Amino acid sequence: MQLDINKSEKRLLLLLLSVPIVLLSLGIYHGLLQTLYRSGMISQASFAALDYYQGLTLHGVINAIVLTTFFAVAFGHACMAYYLKMKINLKIGWISAILMIVGTLLAAIAMLSGEASVLYTFYPPLKAHPAFYVGVALLAVGSWVAFWGWIPMYRKWKNQNKERKTPLPVIATLVNFTIWQICTLPVAYELLVMLLPWSIGWVETINIPLSRTLFWFFGHALVYFWLLPIYLMYYSMLPKLAGGKLYSDNAGRLVFFLFLILSVPIGVHHQFGEPSITRGMKLFQSILTYGVAVPSFITAFTIAASLEYSSWARGYRKGRWFGWMFRLPYFDKERYLFAYLICGLILFIFGGLTGLVNASYSLNNVVHNTAWMPGHFHMTVAGPVYLGIIGMTLYMYEQLSGKEIRLKRIATIVPHIWMVGMLIFSTGLMAGGLLGEPRRTNMGMSYLDPESPLFRPDWVMTTGITVLGGVILFASAGLFFIVLIDLIFTKKTKEQAIRFPAYEVLHDEKRIPLLDSFKPWVVIMIFVILVAYIPVFRDIAKLTGPGAKPFDPNNPTPLELYESND
Repeated sequence: MQLDINKSEKRLLLLLLSVPIVLLSLGIYHGLLQTLYRSGMISQASFAALDYYQGLTLHGVINAIVLTTFFAVAFGHACMAYYLKMKINLKIGWISAILMIVGTLLAAIAMLSGEASVLYTFYPPLKAHPAFYVGVALLAVGSWVAFWGWIPMYRKWKNQNKERKTPLPVIATLVNFTIWQICTLPVAYELLVMLLPWSIGWVETINIPLSRTLFWFFGHALVYFWLLPIYLMYYSMLPKLAGGKLYSDNAGRLVFFLFLILSVPIGVHHQFGEPSITRGMKLFQSILTYGVAVPSFITAFTIAASLEYSSWARGYRKGRWFGWMFRLPYFDKERYLFAYLICGLILFIFGGLTGLVNASYSLNNVVHNTAWMPGHFHMTVAGPVYLGIIGMTLYMYEQLSGKEIRLKRIATIVPHIWMVGMLIFSTGLMAGGLLGEPRRTNMGMSYLDPESPLFRPDWVMTTGITVLGGVILFASAGLFFIVLIDLIFTKKTKEQAIRFPAYEVLHDEKRIPLLDSFKPWVVIMIFVILVAYIPVFRDIAKLTGPGAKPFDPNNPTPLELYESND
């Protein structure tokens, strides 16, 4: 099946896919530089007119916020239109895109000028230029507008199809943006009501624990905002690409609704070191965090069953344990999208297992401010999320432009090279973290400088492994851009339309109203959030000390004292 599109729809989708991919080149470049800084290969504060923390901010904001938000909106537009067989509201779509692009440009200008080197978490008391905070807020609001345009489409379809099950990809898209809508409200408050007046100078100090809590209310749910579009691909596309069908449709519905309940109220597990939050609430958040493993384990079973069935459907008959795994089309260039999804899924297994370590209150205290954390983080974000995004970008560009990839063999190898590089890269970071290697640190000027009294020779090996992985990742990204650029300059050979792999279910169970309605799940979600966060905000109100004054990221002295000394 295909959904025909007009020129304006095509331009909107291609624009939303293109903007973050262009910026991704800058994000990946700075990712490589980070490994070189950390290993001591660059032993200075800046390189190519950009300093360490400026590059680290660009890397984090572009890859973790800009790329993922633009892709989620573009993919959401395509899924809602394709699976509901309805046209998107172009007026709303263009308003959304313009807000997101303007916001991205404002934030990018602030970062590139060196006025917003505050990392992607923009933790105060590090202070950015007001344009950065306005830009990030506009990016979020623009994505809200897109979501608001999909709600009437869904309601119209439901009114016309009351007895039919809502397509699973539509459930997944709306669940994802419901999470996004709720989790971004507190961070919008932080940006516009707390950080922006403070940055302008209207307010002298800022409440650090409150601002961090508002960020992590958003920050951990952000992880699921990245992941759920990829989960959608795993459920609705991966089985068909493998040659089979999805094992259970209702299992997928349950998984997405469980994420709706559990993804937002666990942000405090990022604040286990926060003295203003009591131990009891940290324990409760730890237990809630383990709950997120439930939909992940359901997914592991459902997707594994789907892939095993696909091997049997394609002729596998030997019957050995796990032998079906070797019959999957890992290197089939005609199904290159399968390679991106399966390689990401393999990386996500390791990312999930290391995430259980982070969820533990006691173990988290050991690894939290070490290189272990970016090791885990990259397994999840730079594993399934990155590979899913670039693979689907290639796939959608093919369909929307009416062109066909000429370098399919290279396109198929890209995710395998990335997977190997990421396993090496993250292993180096996590091994270094267990040895005490810090994160967010330019170690080339201290711990990895042989001339420094802080030199740590035991970290040379782990940072060297990280560099090796980083170089492999950079090479894989380079090959991806070669494939994409070649595709852009290829001649049109087919009709321009939205096409996705057919969504078929092996056990297409009867419609269960609870798994086809948002209302009960949203009510439960709000209840759990209130139970999880009201005591946390109460703790902060009671236990927070005086407000903090602004800091410069390159100097541990408050700006007021630093400037007065000058």
